Amino acid sequence: MILQNNFLPMSRPEMQARGWDAIDIVFITGDAYVDHPSFGAALLGRLLESKGYRVGIVSQPRWDRPDDFLVMGKPSLCCMVSSGNIDSMVTHYTSGNKVRNDDAYSPGGKAGYRPDRALNAYCSRARQAYGPIPLIIGGLEASLRRLAHYDFWSDKVRRSVLLDAKADLLVYGMGELQTLEIVQRLSSGEPIADLHDISGTVFSLPESKTAAYITQRGLRTIPLPSYEEVSERDVKSNTPTPAGAMAYASAFHKQIVHENPMDPELITQRHGERVVVQNPPARPLNQTEFDAIHELPYQRRWHPVYDAAGGIPALAEVQFSITSNRGCFGSCSFCAITSHQGRMITVRSTASLVREAVTLSLHPDFKGYIHDLGGPTANFQGPACHQQETKGPCPGKMCLWPKPCGNLLDSHAEYRAKLNAVRAVMGVKKVFIRSGIRYDYLLSTGTPESQREFLDQLVRHHVSGQLKVAPEHVAPEALDAMGKPQVGFYDTFMDEYAQAVDRADLNQYCIPYFIAAHPGATLDSAIELALYLVKEKFIPDQVQEFYPTPGTISTCMYYTGLDPRPGRKFAPIHVPKGRERHLQRALLHFHKPENQVLVREALRLAGRPELIKVLSPARQPHLTTSSRRGRAPL
Repeated sequence: MILQNNFLPMSRPEMQARGWDAIDIVFITGDAYVDHPSFGAALLGRLLESKGYRVGIVSQPRWDRPDDFLVMGKPSLCCMVSSGNIDSMVTHYTSGNKVRNDDAYSPGGKAGYRPDRALNAYCSRARQAYGPIPLIIGGLEASLRRLAHYDFWSDKVRRSVLLDAKADLLVYGMGELQTLEIVQRLSSGEPIADLHDISGTVFSLPESKTAAYITQRGLRTIPLPSYEEVSERDVKSNTPTPAGAMAYASAFHKQIVHENPMDPELITQRHGERVVVQNPPARPLNQTEFDAIHELPYQRRWHPVYDAAGGIPALAEVQFSITSNRGCFGSCSFCAITSHQGRMITVRSTASLVREAVTLSLHPDFKGYIHDLGGPTANFQGPACHQQETKGPCPGKMCLWPKPCGNLLDSHAEYRAKLNAVRAVMGVKKVFIRSGIRYDYLLSTGTPESQREFLDQLVRHHVSGQLKVAPEHVAPEALDAMGKPQVGFYDTFMDEYAQAVDRADLNQYCIPYFIAAHPGATLDSAIELALYLVKEKFIPDQVQEFYPTPGTISTCMYYTGLDPRPGRKFAPIHVPKGRERHLQRALLHFHKPENQVLVREALRLAGRPELIKVLSPARQPHLTTSSRRGRAPL
């Protein structure tokens, strides 16, 4: 066997090649092991390795037996468990609840390497394999299921995953600071039961002990409606009762307005005889820390054990990309990044980005193209406002919705400078932006001159033929529910982008993304979008049907029919369900003959039969899957 000493060990021979007779921490992950900072187990494993801990990776173990969990023996300190970079149910099922046939995070892109509800399955086997050692869960699945939450696949409210997985501690958020503190305190001899004061973690207590504990902590406490209250359903209709819907929406509202790391508060929620306690969010990493974790000795490859299967497809998009920022103040209702990474932006230094670009340029497979220099939103390269730096995000309002805040700071000059610095690295031919930009933020900050300078640089140097943008819809009621800017911002941006393309004399175009059947969107909304597409002579190649994933505002709307956002006072909101979801999606692809039965049904239901000829495939020979603005390709 060839020993892979440059990777974190996955087997006893690889341990022994490092001179280890045991490991301190084992990471159980539902993803294949790819040694790249975009993969949580690799990032946290390398971070702990840099502090002198012996870390092993158990990747995609069989969950029907404990054997795979014991390939490196029992860890001396703790077991850390994650389902992987994506919630395991999202990995397995489409928005139509159909089984997926592939998994980009598994060998050869094949499905079937991880179980449903992976945290529960892995924790059960880890307990069997390791006995009573500290068991800590983290990652996206844990983070977004940390309290009672609606689960689309079972169509019910589930308990905190901390309780269902029977773990000792749950880490939410990105996890670096929490993981270090947990391991350091365990290694100093503290029992896991004493680690209840770590920011960015969740634990549970017997109800009888909770009041005394809260008094001891001395922090303001935000009690949520109990699990029993938020899960109340009508037995006959199997839908939430009005009281249950309001309790769920109220609990979610409290969560989103009390997630400020600069204003520490405890959130509690009773589940039967136990109380789940959420500590305040961990503070964002500072720039020095953020630089350091991205400059650890990653191999930026999948472990060679996957070579025979053809590797791990998920690496392709990120292998030659650079993360420049973290966090998002974009306020999109359907996105969970705000709840996971927070609204406060952390950015890397230009020097660190340049060093990583140099590292990439030396990779034997590098062809000169950096696929992305960005983050959740590429052009968020600084704090949203000065107040966030000292007080954190505003609890009662959002930065870009319902309209951009007047206190927004412009960080586009900083982003341009970083792009230029990385582009100047020897061996780098192009630096692309694929992680998306918020055009409403661009158009709401700076001056017309600075906006033009940014667009000119974007078009000339950072677009690989097409720019992807996400208007998501055009109907005002749908956009409002989504937390997205009104369509006027999109139209203005497209005009400005087209002018920049003309100035550069290039053949570039835009690809907009749209979502069908989002809460707030009616059949009339979908018809309005279809007519807009006819006017623009554009048909989206792909349409995303709204997916109620855990932890998002939109999912709360979907389950309760109420708007939980600040200032909305739990206003009722239309929720497309059942056949209406399919009708709305068909209207966005009205040009397809196979959708005509659904399109005609939708138009008749909406009282718009006169549009049947307008939205007929025979009337649409002029449509293109590329925007007419920005010069559609020949």
